[in-house]
Amino acid sequence: MNPNICYIVGAMSLTPDLRPYPLAGDYVIAADRGFDSLIAYGVNPDLAVGDFDSLGHRPNHPNVIQLPAEKDDTDMVYAIRKGLELGYRRFVLLGGVGGRLEHTLGNLQLLDWLASQGAQGFLVGEKTAVTCIRDGKAVAFPPSMLGYLSVLCNSGTAEGVSLTGLKYPLDKYTLTGSFPLGVSNQFQGEPAMVSVKKGSLLLIWEDRGDFYAQLPKLWAK
Repeated sequence: MNPNICYIVGAMSLTPDLRPYPLAGDYVIAADRGFDSLIAYGVNPDLAVGDFDSLGHRPNHPNVIQLPAEKDDTDMVYAIRKGLELGYRRFVLLGGVGGRLEHTLGNLQLLDWLASQGAQGFLVGEKTAVTCIRDGKAVAFPPSMLGYLSVLCNSGTAEGVSLTGLKYPLDKYTLTGSFPLGVSNQFQGEPAMVSVKKGSLLLIWEDRGDFYAQLPKLWAK
């Protein structure tokens, strides 16, 4: 798996804490008005994609893919497909949560779609971070994590769900997509882990620390 990260920045504004600092080998895609957000923080994207209805003009950039206004894929979906095509399996999606509800829900679905492609994505907002795991995967959280963690079945059933190191543990439990049993669990200042044997889980937590400092420890195994 390519260990580098594909950052995709959507139309909603970035806060200084969410400004990406790509390393050599990482790839940055601006999706529509995400182009302005990146330029405002001095980050020159590798690629700009979109129909640019939010941006209002075609960006002045050497690598632009302009999409039609009427299309099946959102700008974010197209950007993710491009990242997968380039071989990336680790994604950070910025500017995609907290705006229009339907866009936020669609981006949450994309986390599950990425997991089904053998990839992992983080949807990150000013106060929230979300990732998805499925079918035998696990995420380990460092003891520095604080606040709340919600673990929700994405759809149908999630079997063999285990939570350790949290206030409310589970052992090989079956969660369903019709009842939010896993809302508002809590980190306890010790290493924690979430795993699922079969099915899909959304992991949602308050990002009370430096997300980018935590990120290397949060890729699923």
